[in-house]
Amino acid sequence: MSEATLHAERATSVRLERALVALGIAALVAAPFVIYPIFVMKMLCFALFACAFNLLLGYTGLLSFGHAAFFGGAAYFCAYAVKAWGWPPEAGILLGTAGAAGMGLVMGFLAIRRQGIYFAMITLALAQMFYFFCVQAPFTEGEDGIQGVPRGHLFGVVDLNAPMTMYFFVLAIFLIGVFAVWRIVNSPFGMILRSIRENENRAISLGYSVGRYKLAAFVMSAALAGLAGATKAIVFQFATLTDVTWQMSGEVILMTLLGGIGTMVGPVVGAGLVVGLENTLATSGFPVTIATGLIFMVCVLIFRRGIVGEIYARWLGLKG
Repeated sequence: MSEATLHAERATSVRLERALVALGIAALVAAPFVIYPIFVMKMLCFALFACAFNLLLGYTGLLSFGHAAFFGGAAYFCAYAVKAWGWPPEAGILLGTAGAAGMGLVMGFLAIRRQGIYFAMITLALAQMFYFFCVQAPFTEGEDGIQGVPRGHLFGVVDLNAPMTMYFFVLAIFLIGVFAVWRIVNSPFGMILRSIRENENRAISLGYSVGRYKLAAFVMSAALAGLAGATKAIVFQFATLTDVTWQMSGEVILMTLLGGIGTMVGPVVGAGLVVGLENTLATSGFPVTIATGLIFMVCVLIFRRGIVGEIYARWLGLKG
């Protein structure tokens, strides 16, 4: 393929992504006037969670089975600080994000020493250890969780108890988080992460300290997952054990796979599909897990790169 053709495909891809971003932002701004705001806020929190996970899996090639520890841990940290210490919501969210980053530093330092399934199993084991800690720790209030978390006032001025105000606050956090992922991926640091994903031995031969880059990517992914979890705690005003279970780690993997690994839009689409399906089937007698499993099977058979990834690769002739 000639250089001119590659350049033309790249230009087409950039134009498409910009159009999708503009359309997506416009749709999200209009969404709360059409759809129940709480539902859209839940979708945004999980979409940011999936984007954070995709930073690790899609762009670094590391499969973590323990990302729920960062998502749920940040929710606990934020909920406790806001309710027990009386912190404002923005400070609680920052604490949750910082706490998740600290957990990511410790867990990543232990896990990146192994590769493949061994790395995944170590992250799962460490996340389960944190889950049992949350069961026993006094500040988490056990199976009841931390309930009645006040939303408070943003910067002491903006009342977040108003649904529309809260929605646009969550939307701003989502856009900031997604922009951070985009900036990381499209930086020289992100190019090194891709090289590690494609051929780790060659990256080592070029003189890169692969372990440090992996750890940095793990911490960044954990911090962004924590940002999503802390925001969710403010939105729903509680933090429970559900957010730190291994099922939550599996759910974010499913969202990313359905949307498309290694794409910016894919995890958002996957999160919207899963959350929307759960919301639709919540009042029906049909099990949600069976429905998501069937959809996953269909996507594996028809959209092997995920929904968005397949659109890029097959219908547009581009690589996601």
